[in-house]
Amino acid sequence: MHQLSSLDTQFLDAETSTTSTHVGVLSVLGPTTPGGGLTVQDLRTLADGRLHLVGPLRWRLQEVPLGLDRPYWVDSEFLDLGYHIREVALTGPGTDEQLAEQISALAARPLSRDRPLWECYLVNGLTGGRQAIYTKVHPAVIDGLTAAQALAVLMDTTPRPRTVPHRLSDEQYQAAGTLGMLGNSAWHLALLPARLMWSSARLAPHLPALARALTVPGADLLGTLAGGLTRRAWRWSAAEPTTGAPPAPPDTPFNGPATARRRFAFTSLPLGEVEAVRTSLGFTVDDVVTALCTTVLRRWRIDHDALPNTALTAAMPIARRTDAQFAAAGHRLSLLPIALPINEADPARRLHKVHTSLTAAPQRFHAAPATLVRDFGSALPRALRGLISRTPLRALIMPTPPVNLIISHAAGPARPLYAAGIEVTGNFPVSAVSDVAGGITIAAMSYGRHLDVGIIACRNLVPDVWDVTGQLHQALSELTACTRNVRYLRPDRPPHRPMSR
Repeated sequence: MHQLSSLDTQFLDAETSTTSTHVGVLSVLGPTTPGGGLTVQDLRTLADGRLHLVGPLRWRLQEVPLGLDRPYWVDSEFLDLGYHIREVALTGPGTDEQLAEQISALAARPLSRDRPLWECYLVNGLTGGRQAIYTKVHPAVIDGLTAAQALAVLMDTTPRPRTVPHRLSDEQYQAAGTLGMLGNSAWHLALLPARLMWSSARLAPHLPALARALTVPGADLLGTLAGGLTRRAWRWSAAEPTTGAPPAPPDTPFNGPATARRRFAFTSLPLGEVEAVRTSLGFTVDDVVTALCTTVLRRWRIDHDALPNTALTAAMPIARRTDAQFAAAGHRLSLLPIALPINEADPARRLHKVHTSLTAAPQRFHAAPATLVRDFGSALPRALRGLISRTPLRALIMPTPPVNLIISHAAGPARPLYAAGIEVTGNFPVSAVSDVAGGITIAAMSYGRHLDVGIIACRNLVPDVWDVTGQLHQALSELTACTRNVRYLRPDRPPHRPMSR
């Protein structure tokens, strides 16, 4: 039997009627010759011969009776590719905006818990003879930064598809017996008091900051009560000091109750220009990408008459998965809390502050409430976590900390990929949004010689995501202009010093 981890279960319990946690990738194909495009049957045949390379894509959930404990993975005896791989068609003219609108609708649909937690769609009818493949997967199966890599097993590095030997995955899990599941549950319940005491002691000193981060009525009162609890908890708590912890996220127009409706937009930036900024100014690619996100968020706030007067609080996923754990089930990401200095008007100083925040993030990470909240949530019985998830205190069991938004950057394939002989011209991440983690998420992934960016948002909170993608190009031009004055930007470092990615 293979039981889901506490964090994977938290991603399941965090889902509500307005929040889905699945992530995905939009791969644009083509153009193709007339009559030479990919068919949905081609895609199913390709997947049938390769999905054994990623065993978790065959697994489905088996719940414990009465929801007493975390569910188990069970290997599906039959994988219905007719269900998991489907096709949709755009009506003319098939623009990128229409494609994004179709992805918005598909991303808003939750994954069925009765089947393996992934779906794939072939999208036809794009302009110029192009097609697209949109794949979404639950982070309890494979985390977001690994999803694109794992799902790339469907693709090849040459136009000629490679031959893949068919071999069943080493990790196959049979249905768990009721008595076995209840026995494990009894053992976990016996350990519950000790786990709760340890988690509560570590979380107590951070309760005031967490309460201030909750954008719900009564949060101030909760913070006052938490302060009293904290003073008592310090007498017996062995928790880390709070110095250096990131500030509570300020109020923004895109933080608030999210609806189930989504809006998606995507664009590509020249990776060569990003690299040129990195090399000329002596920063990293992560610094540059984060600065671009900071700039567009600043401009969005100004355009919406919400002049920024304080930095935003963001979370950046970092991978904890080793090469040996590739295509293994589960979520293996940590979230670094970082500050986005949208209140800084000067682009050069803004980039410098971003670099400072990213450099200090690993140290802040150990003192931030993010991991402590996860620990506390994982210690609670699953039935209680499900109850809390439907209350304003759901931040206590959410797998992400209360932040303004999540931004991510991952290094993708440097060489072109092909799907059944058709070149993939773009790979755009499609992430998730929630009440706690913000109504907008910006995700970037390098592919070939460009940086592909996908922005998804709650339609009611951020209806103009295409404006944000357009501002990304302006922000890159602004940073490129800064390279003409390197000494002013980084007086502490000689110019033209390359940094690692």
